[in-house]
Amino acid sequence: MNQILKIKPDEEKNEDNINIDENVLPKKKKLFNIQFSLSIIAILITLSSFLFYKFSLSKKENFSDLLINNYNISKLYSENTNTSNEDYVISDDTVLGVIEIPSLNLSYPFFAGLNDDLLKKAPCRFFGALPSENSNEKNNLCIAGHNYDNNKFFSNVKKLQVDAQIIIHDNFSHSFTYSVFKNYEVNNDDLSPIYTNFTNENELTLVTCNNFNNKRIIIKAKLIS
Repeated sequence: MNQILKIKPDEEKNEDNINIDENVLPKKKKLFNIQFSLSIIAILITLSSFLFYKFSLSKKENFSDLLINNYNISKLYSENTNTSNEDYVISDDTVLGVIEIPSLNLSYPFFAGLNDDLLKKAPCRFFGALPSENSNEKNNLCIAGHNYDNNKFFSNVKKLQVDAQIIIHDNFSHSFTYSVFKNYEVNNDDLSPIYTNFTNENELTLVTCNNFNNKRIIIKAKLIS
């Protein structure tokens, strides 16, 4: 009899445990399902953002290719009709020429003016003039371009070494070859390299962003031919 009495409370205790487990398991399962669903949503959002970013870059690159094709056609037309630079009207969205960097396999048209919309399509003149625009004065032509941390636009200019060549082609069959003499970084708010002529010769300055430290990458080159 005593043994039976001892067993009964234990059985009741086990029944209570079973009831507790039956209540906890559905809650854990529900929590897991919520966490799993949120993880799937987060993955889909990340993947969608990445695909949109890649699509956006591809669209910009395609636009730039179209731009340079149209530029080559219009340039050929202007050569055949003997258009002079005196008749040439320049606005911000005018393609001023082509920047070519052989060592980076880079060739892009660049706009005469600069704003956010134009920068998304191609490099832009930030300051200064081409030697053909201002032949009597030594100046610093500055061209800015986006850094997308890939092989597009000015993403690789940080790799340029001293003596690397940069060629600027204008709209009147002139080509100007510059040689790099300095590659460095400045704070984001330091614009002095843009307006400073270090060599007292015709210079070219390329500007882009370093997306890792929020500084600006500066490439300085001087005209050699």
